Amino acid sequence: MAYIISVNSNITSDSGGTCVCPPEGLKDHCNTNEEYLMCVQEVHRDMVTATAAMAALSTFCMGFFANLPVALAPGMGLNAYFAYTVVGKHGFGLIPYRVALTAVFVEGWVFLGLTVLGIRQWLARALPASIKLATGTGIGLYLTLIGLTYSAGIGLVTGASDTPIELAGCASAFQDPETGLCPDSAKMRNPTMWIGIFCGGVLTAILMMYRVKGAVIMGILLVSIISWPRPTPVTYFPHTELGNSMFDFFKQVVTFHPIRKSLAVQEWDISGHGGQFGLAFITFLYVDILDTTGTLYSMARFCGAIDERTQDFEGSATAYLVDAISISVGSCLGVPPVTAFVESGAGISEGGKTGLTSCVTGLCFFIAVFFAPIFASIPPWATGCTLVLVGSMMAKAAAEINWRYYGDAIPAFLTIAIMPFTYSIAYGLIAGIMSYITLNVIVWIIEKASCGRLTPPNKDESDPWTYKVPGGVIPPWVKRAAHGKKDFWRPDEESSIESSSKEDMTEHGKMPLGVARPQSQGDPVGPEQDNNGFSVEKHR
Repeated sequence: MAYIISVNSNITSDSGGTCVCPPEGLKDHCNTNEEYLMCVQEVHRDMVTATAAMAALSTFCMGFFANLPVALAPGMGLNAYFAYTVVGKHGFGLIPYRVALTAVFVEGWVFLGLTVLGIRQWLARALPASIKLATGTGIGLYLTLIGLTYSAGIGLVTGASDTPIELAGCASAFQDPETGLCPDSAKMRNPTMWIGIFCGGVLTAILMMYRVKGAVIMGILLVSIISWPRPTPVTYFPHTELGNSMFDFFKQVVTFHPIRKSLAVQEWDISGHGGQFGLAFITFLYVDILDTTGTLYSMARFCGAIDERTQDFEGSATAYLVDAISISVGSCLGVPPVTAFVESGAGISEGGKTGLTSCVTGLCFFIAVFFAPIFASIPPWATGCTLVLVGSMMAKAAAEINWRYYGDAIPAFLTIAIMPFTYSIAYGLIAGIMSYITLNVIVWIIEKASCGRLTPPNKDESDPWTYKVPGGVIPPWVKRAAHGKKDFWRPDEESSIESSSKEDMTEHGKMPLGVARPQSQGDPVGPEQDNNGFSVEKHR
């Protein structure tokens, strides 16, 4: 997970943070104004400290209080949406940086309320499966596009006028300052792009194929080390005022950089940003519900902590509280929403089953706080291919989407496609949810109006959906607290025993007595069939 320190600081500082590009309102001057760029560089250093500190605090608390081997940090995808859509590059987005942090702060406390009421868990399980799977895939493509651009990647593609996007890869000296386009003679000739592709992309992918531990951070460090010497065409420290400042900070190697520009800078007067504030807030909330809750459930299942009967896990109450509070605390340090990381699976696969794994990971992040000069000196072309690789891993969820039924497939495809093409997670979610509601409600109305005669031929292949989810809306720990159980965060002994016996009995595909399974085509109808058309397989 160490890559998140450099990747998040590169992405978030692209928004400009609290810096204002002079003369105010002229976007074209932002890339050339030395005073503004020096301010952004200070924000970048702040983000390194804030990211490492927030990852250390939230991960340690998750291990210490919830006893789960799950690590937290500012989330991938959410940080890109925060920087490039909500705040916008150089602050030319929906709302200013300070107001965006206010949205994150409020979202954290609303998240906490939804957790206590059980609505968070219900929403995560009640949303259509195709939309949930498509959201992860769409965010993966969104991250891939960012990794291919100049802003936080290798600079392989750029926006165009006649075409929405086109090939780039030229050095900054040949790039048109107004349009960002590359002349044909200079395309694909930027040495930093090729360093990023081969050392940060191809090499990292090969190491990952051979299951080499730390493959991602190895690729990032290799590209960075190649980019640190000054008298080279690929240097990250050019002989300019900005380059000299960056190099002077890099030479300190070990130091503590206090957060100056982004500490507790929320803006509570949102009167001029009502609609945009609401859109950002709802999107943060929705993605967090899917991302964090889904990751917590998958990691808990991976380490064997899920109770299959209640779909809950030990320590879930505390885990949700730590996660929600971390979001609000992180906004006070100036970082995008904090979320659980699927990279936690690496620690679990190595044998980490308790909170001690997270505590050690948190301590490592704490040590990284004092290496801010190193993490602040990692160039964007070193992390661009990392975003592409992360995107490829997130895209595997597309294989699980139900492509057989158009009522599930089309909304899922719109969610996946519109996220990268509009450069916004929010618009992709809106398109997916609204198209799902529109298509399936119209089919339902036609079916009811025709008394069931007009039904899509393969309607039986659609993903079943119901607002009734296993375990009910109210979390089990709330029920235990209502019954006066002092250690309400621990599952009842009876349910734990029952869950264990179920796991034992379902080994090798066997089912316990009385558990029904859908009858296959051709199964004989006999005394082993129950009243609802399900056959009962007796446990032997």
